[in-house]
Amino acid sequence: MVCARSVMGRLQRWIIGACLLLLAGCSALRLAYGQAPNLMYWWLDGYVDFEGAQRERVRDALTAWFAWHRATQLPDYAALLAGAQRQVLHDITPAAVCRWVEVLRARLEAGYEQGVPALAEMVHTLDERQLQRIERRFRKADDEFRDEYLQPTRADQHAASARRVIARAERVYGELDDAQRALLVQGVADAPFDPQLWLHERQLRQREIVDTLRALRGERAGAARTEAALRLFAAHAAHSPRAPYREYQQRLFDHYCRLIARLHDSTTTEQRRHGAARFAAWEADLRALASERNDAVRAGVTEAGSR
Repeated sequence: MVCARSVMGRLQRWIIGACLLLLAGCSALRLAYGQAPNLMYWWLDGYVDFEGAQRERVRDALTAWFAWHRATQLPDYAALLAGAQRQVLHDITPAAVCRWVEVLRARLEAGYEQGVPALAEMVHTLDERQLQRIERRFRKADDEFRDEYLQPTRADQHAASARRVIARAERVYGELDDAQRALLVQGVADAPFDPQLWLHERQLRQREIVDTLRALRGERAGAARTEAALRLFAAHAAHSPRAPYREYQQRLFDHYCRLIARLHDSTTTEQRRHGAARFAAWEADLRALASERNDAVRAGVTEAGSR
């Protein structure tokens, strides 16, 4: 289905981002999560343009995935946030920042793996018209990428990146002071970030995805072969098969771990308490969402037993 890694990766990043980066009130986060299956369906449909029985199968698969996610992943995210509340009050090393990123990455991979069988089933139903639509949607996504990341000059690119980084930091710590903003602006300018290289890598992966989907369709591949291909998409998204790009990813990763640690160590006691309060609010939201699912299950069991 579409870019399998992109599908589940986007979904998981949206959820984790909502939990860790967005200043969302309890009702806002719960409402967004409750609407997520529908939002995800319409995002996918924009790529594929589902027909007939595909529509119901995709909706059923998304409903099942979110039921699994609510029951198993939200309590896990809440526990991570409880740990973050304690850690945000203390200084942090670049290595510790990197470990947090790896922890979140592991959650992304678990979510993707959970969706692989359903994705494989959908791959078998794609026709040539839908594959061509995916290709066109990839081109549109590339245009959107250029608008967001490839401003006319390097100075413009740095300014846009700095605005994004500062906004994300302030969602956790509250308002930054001038020195902290300057630290982030300089850190962004010093980063080995190359959006043109990133775009090229994206396009290579897009080509790999479409070519593989077309080959799977042509050879009428079985479930095992299709699932293996989907897992390879994920592996290549996490670690490019091209060594120069892998080395670039690692340099960029290390740079931002250092920058985040430097910013955190510059924060005041008040800013750290602000971050702890943010994490506590998000933890409460996630536990409430998980509890709502459990209450619904218990209600269904009670109703069934009374018949």
